[in-house]
Amino acid sequence: MSITQRPYGVDLIGRQMTLYTMTNKIGASVSVLDFGAHLVSICVPDKNGRMADVCLGFDSFEEYDQKSGSLGATVGRYANRIGQACFSLNGVQYSLFANNGRNTLHGGREGFDKKWWRGQTLEAEKEDAVIFTYVAHDMEEGFPGKMHVQVTYAFDNDCRLSIRYMAQSDKDTVVNLTNHAYFNLAGQGTMLNHTLQVNADAVTDVDSELIPTGDMLDVAGTPLDLRQGAVIGERIARKGEHRLLEGANGFDCNFVLNGEGVKEAAVLTDPESGRVMTTYTTEPGIQVYTGQGLHVSGKGGAQYVPYSGVALETQHFPDSPNHPAFPTTVLKAGDTFQSATVYVFSAK
Repeated sequence: MSITQRPYGVDLIGRQMTLYTMTNKIGASVSVLDFGAHLVSICVPDKNGRMADVCLGFDSFEEYDQKSGSLGATVGRYANRIGQACFSLNGVQYSLFANNGRNTLHGGREGFDKKWWRGQTLEAEKEDAVIFTYVAHDMEEGFPGKMHVQVTYAFDNDCRLSIRYMAQSDKDTVVNLTNHAYFNLAGQGTMLNHTLQVNADAVTDVDSELIPTGDMLDVAGTPLDLRQGAVIGERIARKGEHRLLEGANGFDCNFVLNGEGVKEAAVLTDPESGRVMTTYTTEPGIQVYTGQGLHVSGKGGAQYVPYSGVALETQHFPDSPNHPAFPTTVLKAGDTFQSATVYVFSAK
């Protein structure tokens, strides 16, 4: 294992951005950026040993700073949506910035994906790691509490990419952290021929603004049932059979994962390259988003169009602060929030 680093642009105040690359014994690699604690690239072999980058992204810091889409971003302080851009905690109403219609999405006007994180490397025989830290000030984007956040990316010789999150706050607050990587195991084109299995019996129901109603919808007998695996494009073609698919023009659903603790959440497979990505997480949900809103130029001038990649965002449920029955996202002052997600890459 080895870690290299190289300059990746300079921000407006002259601060040097750094790209860190972890490479394992077979030449597979993962690159991460201190700006936004972005996951920039994942180069892994196919069934014939050919490497390809399976993570959508950009070629420069400036693009990550200026372009939208949250490609590979660390998302916070609250990933996903908070309805009406407000929530109550301990009897106090907090107002947030509405950047998604009337609602708050992925942290507000300037979330964690637009912040500079301090990077530290940790090399070991079996696993390399890059540890990013950031301090969110009290009432940043309207959220209470000065919060210390740590995101650790680790990569090993078995092509296991681990993302570990930790946070502490000096006041009671809410937190929901995830990574917004888009995956395309073919390394090009769309992922409509990929097969996706999700170990979930239900999804959270949402209204027309994708805000949870508080109800759970059983996936059995619907195009949302991915428990046995299904071709993504074939399920999207059936969008007329389910209002959640039709309303979003594809998948943009929070699946309620089966099981407790660390569990297998999803398996993504590209039948042509043979690449497989198995996702494990401690989180209770996974937002499956099929990238129907993608319209941006990416690495090497590639044009990312709708369905160029699929995001598998392991997280707590959207709008949890406004739904007491959902798994809590409250972080008490002095307590430690921890979660972990592992993407395991293989080929068959």
